[in-house]
Amino acid sequence: MCPSNDPPRLSPRRAQLASFEHAYAVAIQLRERSGINQFVIRTGDPEQPVRIVTERPSDGEHLLALVA
Repeated sequence: MCPSNDPPRLSPRRAQLASFEHAYAVAIQLRERSGINQFVIRTGDPEQPVRIVTERPSDGEHLLALVA
């Protein structure tokens, strides 16, 4: 068997937790609790395709949503 260059496949549960929809829902909860704007960004990492940050995205990161 030779190694594959295909991106790793996420389990169905991991894919759900790593989805934009889940990140957006969590960002809303964080915004309501903290009062701090939340940014949902695309990372380019297949294992963590989106994440939530409290500061504007840097170069190389793509803004998907702002929860203000």
